[in-house]
Formats: sequence, C-alpha cells, structure tokens
Amino acid sequence: MGVQTIDLLKEELPVHQESLHLTGDTKTGLVLVDVVNGFCTVGAGNLAPRQPDKQISEMVDESVRLARVFCDRKWPVYAFLDSHHPDIPEHPYPPHCIVGTEESELVPALKWLENEGNVTLRRKDCIDGFLGSVEEDGSNVFINWVQSNQIKAILVVGICTDICVLDFVCTTLSARNRRLLVPLEDVIVYSRGCATFDVPVDVAKTAKDVIAHPQVPPIKSFYR
Repeated sequence: MGVQTIDLLKEELPVHQESLHLTGDTKTGLVLVDVVNGFCTVGAGNLAPRQPDKQISEMVDESVRLARVFCDRKWPVYAFLDSHHPDIPEHPYPPHCIVGTEESELVPALKWLENEGNVTLRRKDCIDGFLGSVEEDGSNVFINWVQSNQIKAILVVGICTDICVLDFVCTTLSARNRRLLVPLEDVIVYSRGCATFDVPVDVAKTAKDVIAHPQVPPIKSFYR
C-alpha cells in the first residue's frame, strides 16, 4: 500500500493513530476475534493458511502476549470463536469452523484461556461478533460484559482484519454512539495484532470461484 493511499485514507476516515499504554488508569478490556485453528493453523481447514504465513503468525503471537498481560492483571478478556452449523452456509465462504471440530477451537497457544476466570468465551455463527453475541431472549453477552465490568476502552485484535474484525468494530462503534454500551468510550484496534488471509492475484486467476485477496503490510495501530 503506497504512501499516497495511506494519506488518502487518513483524510477520509475518522481514525486517529497513536501509541497505546496500558496503565490501568482506564478500565480496559481485550477482545480476541476468531484466533482459532480454522483461520490460523496451517492446513486446519478450508480457510486456514496453506503454508506458514508471517502476518498470521505475528498476529497470534501478539494476541498471546496481550492475553498474558491482561490475565496476569486480572483484566477482562472476551474471546470470539467462529463456530458454524454444517446446515447453515456462510456464503461466499466454503464450510469452515464447524461446531465440534478442531477448526472452531482456540489455537494451541491460547487454549489456556479456557481456564482463566477473567475470560469470557463466545462462540459465534456469523461474521459480526456483536450480532453473534445476541442470545435467543434478545440479550447481548458482549453488552453485558462491557457493562458488568464497567469497561471504558476495548483493545481489539484478531482475524480477519477486513472481515470479522472490521464488522465487529463498526457495529460496536455504532452501538457506542447510540449509548447502548455505556460506559464504553474508546474502541482501539491494534494493527500488529490483526491479520487477514492471502490470495495473490496470480493464484486467483488460476483457481475456480476464487477472488483475489492479496495481503498488505499492516499500518500503525489506530485508535478510535
């Protein structure tokens, strides 16, 4: 992504970039988006990397590092696990992260989160985790998590940057602006803690029903 493109995005999008220091002065929660085998572990499924992927590996490493920091401090963590029923397709994507399979489980480096008292695990069957947190009675587990922990800022990491992470962040910002997430104020995305998949143009041209989706290097962390 060229410098001119980055400058254009800065002008058009209401995004302010800066460093983040986790001091504990502001009640902050960590949100992990779909750091599961089906998206991160080589050869684990239809949407998993086919070979080692530097961007995805670094995302996992950063997610693990931050999860350790938050758990050591007993700060709240909310982890989404993409989990789909085989009879409910999610077009245009092939079957992935089917309930009950290893694809829908946290990557090995994060399995320990299942035993942490400050961690809320949420299986979701849709792209947008905010909507995936809605229960049958209309309540929302994510909203309850924010409010019960009196969270004023969330730090978001995970995969895919331009799909599940983006959808969750946009909906959360809208819900915050509609005062549905009081006392939440800041939604912070850590770019080095995010990743997306890579389908180069030359690969897409030779594959059936595949759209090109080349990775680009992450820009600086951004804060909203």
